[in-house]
Amino acid sequence: MNSFSAKLFKYRSYMPIPFVLVMLFYHNSNIWSMAVGLFIALVGEYIRLMGVSWAGSETRTTGTVGGTYLIISGPFGHLRNPLYFGNILMYFGFGIMSNALFPYLQFTGLIFFSLQYHFIVKEEENYLRSTYGKDYEEYVKNVPRFFPRLTRYRNEKVAQPPFNLKAGFKSERRTLQAFSIITLTLFLLWFFRRLT
Repeated sequence: MNSFSAKLFKYRSYMPIPFVLVMLFYHNSNIWSMAVGLFIALVGEYIRLMGVSWAGSETRTTGTVGGTYLIISGPFGHLRNPLYFGNILMYFGFGIMSNALFPYLQFTGLIFFSLQYHFIVKEEENYLRSTYGKDYEEYVKNVPRFFPRLTRYRNEKVAQPPFNLKAGFKSERRTLQAFSIITLTLFLLWFFRRLT
């Protein structure tokens, strides 16, 4: 893993902090931005939850990329990087909820996180290609990196772990906490702004 990608991978959980701070400082929410943004953010979190319920806690590693299985089930059957796609939707949704510096902050965030994940994904793909060979090449040919295909890709030859929603919730605990805190903060900022 090259040093730039390795740093992005290691600190990927902290990268949204500047975005969130700007979003909270310049918030300008209204009922429509709150509703539309929350819906988009919830869709992103749902995709993440389904992904980690298949992939397990290995998605939380901050060391080097890797994985025990080539996951092609659940949302991984529609796109190769559902967790990152879910993150992008969440950040975009929060940005819309805040209505901060609209539309500049939202699209800057969209571009920034897409570029960040582009570099991380390239390294992950190198690992998957060297580890899973032809099965991964077949998967790449049939499943897009970030834009979901409508029908789910299937390959019965590729062993899959069991779906475990309980483990998914456990793995997502930190993300769900952050999601709740940001949503509650934006709601309170919007509510108190209406009172003044």
